[in-house]
Parts: sequence; structure tokens; C-alpha cells
Amino acid sequence: MRAVVGLRRWRHNPLRRPTDLAEAWVALAALLLIVFAAPAAGWAAGRLTGASLTEAARLQHQRHHLTTAHVLGPGPGEASAGDPDAPLSTQPRPSVKAYWKAPDGDRITGTLPVPRPDARDEGDTFPLWTDRQGRPVARALGPDGVREHAVLAGIGTALVAAGLVEGARRLVVRRMVRRRYAWLDREWAGTGPDWGRAGAGS
Repeated sequence: MRAVVGLRRWRHNPLRRPTDLAEAWVALAALLLIVFAAPAAGWAAGRLTGASLTEAARLQHQRHHLTTAHVLGPGPGEASAGDPDAPLSTQPRPSVKAYWKAPDGDRITGTLPVPRPDARDEGDTFPLWTDRQGRPVARALGPDGVREHAVLAGIGTALVAAGLVEGARRLVVRRMVRRRYAWLDREWAGTGPDWGRAGAGS
């Protein structure tokens, strides 16, 4: 809005300097880019990210398989409790010894990190994602995860685009101001020595 007001104020003002109208046009152009171009860039980035992640999630669901892990007991070293005074970030993550079935039906036994506190005793179960060989893998990306990442990518792109536009506007205006001051310095250097003298400039 200040850009529009600036254009109306400087367009027909006889006191306007050469750079005043240019600064107002630059501000208006930056405003339009921030209002229209930045959201469009965010929308496009969100769509591209969503499409890419949807394909990645489809491949993950083809290659990853959901099974059930059955707890056999505590993992190695779990019988001895850690230092209770140590920070949580430095304490080892609890693990359990468990078995699960590979996609081909083979039974696999191994040590797994505890996904939740109520899955540490013998006989407890919890869901486990594996690859085609039955090795534990990360959980396959779901529709909610795809949507969340796409929205975050879109918002981030829009904010970055708006920041770049504002940074460019500030840079252009700063150069204009410097040129204005340089012009004033040259004009003052030409008239300064005669300032206050009778008949100067006549």
C-alpha cells in the first residue's frame, strides 16, 4: 500500500526527485511479486514435492512390508540399568530381543530398538517394517506424511521467494539512495564555495 501511495504522491509532485518515482515503482513491483509470485512458487513447489513423495511412498510400499515383532526379552546390556543421573540424550536407547517373519515366511531373530515403553516384556508385540529380505527398515511414508512434507516445502519456498524479493528491493533502493547522495555531493561541491556570497549564481 505504501508503494501505491508513493506512486500517487510522487507522480505529479513538482518537488519529486528523479529517484523518488523509481523507488515507488520498485516497491510496487516487489509488493506484487510478494503477493502473487511468492505464493505461486510455493504452490508449485508443494505440488512437485507432493508428486515426488507420492511416487517415493508408492515404491516404499512395494518394497517395504509390515509385519509383527514378538518380544523375547531384553536386549544386550538391558539387564543393567544405566546411570540414572545421566542426561536422557546420552543414555543408550532401550532395545529388546525379538523375532519376526520375513515376507517369504522365514523366522528372523534379532535385536530391535523399543518403539514404545509398553513393548519391552516377553510376549509383547509391536509393528515392524522390513524389506524383502526381512531386514528392519524405516516406516513407509503414508499420505499424511506426504501431505505434511508437501505443505512445509510449499510454505518454505514461498517464504524464501518473498525474502529474496524483499532483499532485492532493499538492494536496489540502497543503490538508488547512494546515487542520489552522490549527485547531491556533486551539486553541493559546485555551489558550496559560492554559498552566501552576494550575486552568486547570477
